[in-house]
Formats: sequence, structure tokens, C-alpha cells
Amino acid sequence: MLKKLTILFLISNFAFAQNDSTTIKTIGFNSEFSYKMLDQNQNLRKVNILLEERKRGTIKNNSLTIGTSLISILDYQHSNTDSKFGYLMRHPTANNQIGKEVSEAVIHSFQLSLTATINSWLSTHVEILYNPQQAFGAGTITSLERNQLQLRKGFVVIGNLETFPLYGALGKMDAPFGQMGSVNPFTNSTTWHAFAGLGYGAQIGYKKGGLHTKLMAVQGGAQFRAMHTPVGNNTKTPSKINNYVADLNYAFNILNKVHLLIGASYLRGSAYCQDFPVTHFSPCNDNNPAYTYYGTVTINERLTIKGGFAKTTKIWKGTHNPTPPLDVFEASKVSALDFGAKYDLNQNSKIKYTLSGEFSNFKAGPKGAPWERQNQMVLGFASLIKKSSKLFLEVFRTEGYAPLNFISGSNDFEPFTPGISHSERDANSIGFVLGAQVSF
Repeated sequence: MLKKLTILFLISNFAFAQNDSTTIKTIGFNSEFSYKMLDQNQNLRKVNILLEERKRGTIKNNSLTIGTSLISILDYQHSNTDSKFGYLMRHPTANNQIGKEVSEAVIHSFQLSLTATINSWLSTHVEILYNPQQAFGAGTITSLERNQLQLRKGFVVIGNLETFPLYGALGKMDAPFGQMGSVNPFTNSTTWHAFAGLGYGAQIGYKKGGLHTKLMAVQGGAQFRAMHTPVGNNTKTPSKINNYVADLNYAFNILNKVHLLIGASYLRGSAYCQDFPVTHFSPCNDNNPAYTYYGTVTINERLTIKGGFAKTTKIWKGTHNPTPPLDVFEASKVSALDFGAKYDLNQNSKIKYTLSGEFSNFKAGPKGAPWERQNQMVLGFASLIKKSSKLFLEVFRTEGYAPLNFISGSNDFEPFTPGISHSERDANSIGFVLGAQVSF
């Protein structure tokens, strides 16, 4: 089905080009733009990147821009606990991480994007993703079910910030919840894994001066990532527009060459709403809202310091295991914290070198619970070549192992038994990632 939709999209664009010479005038590549749109852990608000690039004149009217991005990595990890690696850039299952040491040289992901502009106020963007490392299919990374293409994002944008501050977007896109981007050259923060939403919806935004506000209506049910509201009939299938995200941020200069952005968001239905035992994307009886506040300071355009905090407003019922001895741990709210900084060692060069460091965590249980928390620390070094390709090295450490599936244990699923949780508070792992991201 995905292949048919992709072919139909391409045929439609070329058909317009043949039937109306004013529709598509140019077909080409823009490496810097493609890098921004396909980068998977920096600026994740792709609708706004497209609008800003159009305002700058980077992407012309009546054009089709083709982009690709390939990430290949060599990595090594060691854990003090058998088959429990907390590093979330790899799918955390025993199928792919066996023993106390793992190492691999793999394609992490490949992306293909098509960005079409019809006129000064109408644009479309689609991203096709191949990512066996993080796919949720069964089996190992060589299994056919995990080696599939998917339409990761696809949306229509209506608006022109150069002439009017109001804009809209419709389709499959990232939720405007918080500041989910990272300072790391490759690794997503733990906050991203916990709260970065992706789903079908309609978004409206207002941007003028330093003020930027957004509201996104989202399909209910279990969405692709980090959003879930009940839609009735004990189903997880998205079938009602009954979830939403609201975001407000403001950017301004506080001193000469010191820029500050502060913001806050609210999500009506987070992913943390299932009863015990917890399984991915299972139906919910009630929604669990979440909020976040965040900020970024940029000094002299070289030093960037960012941080944020997100938390649910209600407890996650599934984090209470009613079976002794784990029944002593009460159900808890879910929260995530991230703090990081990066420094550009040079600015005016075809190759920009950057040092970075970040701490982030995920908390889902009371003190001492096996699923209490999972921390992540990353140190990184990157070289950005011609603003479109990146070579990077990261060293990381994780503390705790708290997978969402059966996070507090299970009462009827093998190999989980009553009173035992797969989570492990004292598990930790260390490792490094060496890799390249090439975009054009």
C-alpha cells in the first residue's frame, strides 16, 4: 500500500508538470534543506522548518525538491546485566541484544523525502523511512518484518509567513509538544522517547516576532508515538479526533548576542494510560494528560544550552503490580528531564566541529522500584560538512532498564511471572557509537 501511495504521489507531481507548465518548474536537490528536514534528533518541528525555508527563499515556488539521508553506525555496548541494555537508540529486546556485550556495524536508517511547492502559500512534504534498528516488527534486524518501508511523515502546509502570521498543516507529523530535539549528534534524548508524539492530525499556528503558538488536533486511540486517548469499544484504533496538543513559546534577546527561548506545552492524552499489565499500544480506559516547560539559551551563536521537564498529570495505573512482593510500590506519575549543551569549536568553515554533552532521564516508579527510572548520559563530537553531512562519535552510559512493555511485570504472559518485573533498576550499560549521516 505504501509503495502504491508513493508511486501515485510521484505520478501526480509529474502529471501536473506535464499538464500545467506553471505548476512544477524545477526538480532538484538542496542538501542543506534535506539535512534539516531529515535530521532525526535536532530540530524536530519540520512544519516550521519548511515555512522558514520558504520565507528565506531557499525553496522556490513551483518546485519539487528530492532529498535523501543515510545513517550508518558502528557501535559497542556492555551491560552489567544479561540482555538488559538501556540505550534506546536500539530496539530494547532480547531478540537483538543478547548477553552482556553487543557490537555491530549496520545501517541505522535511510530516508527519502519529496517536498513540493505549488505556489507561495501551498506546500507538501513526505518522508519515507527504512529503520530496521528501531522498527517494532518481530524478530531480529535481519527479519523481513523489520525491514520495511514506511511513510514516516506526510503533510500539507498552508501558509506564507512573509505575508501573514497564521498557517496550518494537515497530515502525519510530529506533535508540537515541548522541545524534543537534542544537542547530541545522533542520540535522541530519553525525553524524546518518553513524550515526543507522532500522529495524524491538523495543526494551526501563529508566528509573529518572537511569539509562536500552535494547536494540533490529533486522532485518538494509540498513535504512532507517545499519544493515546480512549475512543470507546475497548479499541486502540484511531477513530475519533479527541486528542490535542497546545504549545506556546517566546524568543527574545536578553543581552547582546544572547538569545533566549522559553516555552510550555500541554497534551490531553499521553502514552501512559494502560492498566496492569502494560503492553505497547493496548487500549486505555481514560486519558492521562501531560505538560512540559522548556528553554534554550544561545550565546554568540556558538554555545547552546537547553533543558526541559515533562510530566503526566495523573498516575500511570499500570505501574502498580498487585502481586506480592511488588505490590508495595504504588502507581506513579511519569516524568522526563533533559539538560544539555553544545559548543561549536569553529564557525566560518566548510567543516564545523561541535562538542556536546547531555543528561536525560525517564521516571515511572517510586524510589526503589525496579522500574523507578532510566538515566542516560551522552558525550558527543561531530563534524558537519558543508551543512549537510555529519561524522560523529558518541560515548554513552545508561542507568536503569525500564522497557514500556510489562514495565511493572505481568500476571499471565511468559516468560514473565507474577511478582516479577522485567525492569531492573540496577542495570547499567556503557558504550560508544561511531557513525556518519550523509544527506543530499
